[in-house]
Amino acid sequence: MAYSDFTLSQAQSSFNLTLDETVNLFNDVSPVSPSEILKTILADYIPLATSVGTQKARSELMIAPILVELRKLLSNKISFFSGNEFNIDATKGLQGRCDYILSGSREQLFI
Repeated sequence: MAYSDFTLSQAQSSFNLTLDETVNLFNDVSPVSPSEILKTILADYIPLATSVGTQKARSELMIAPILVELRKLLSNKISFFSGNEFNIDATKGLQGRCDYILSGSREQLFI
């Protein structure tokens, strides 16, 4: 079973997860304006990603630039990985390729 095969309900029951459906969960977080570079990149990339129309195009052209910007805003205190195999426990279905993994670690060479 791959990560994408789980439904939310299955993940809840399999891993004893609790959903927090708090409204305005990030109400106390101040908004951050995107940099001019990110605005320019997205202005160019969003129409292309929309035209190509695949999840991969959206991922590469829209999400990755935002994550790079986030990493810069956090002074590279996080790392992110794209398209990596992340096999934890095949017996529990925790295996497969992840679109993105964000980590609270600066370590960028290894997950």
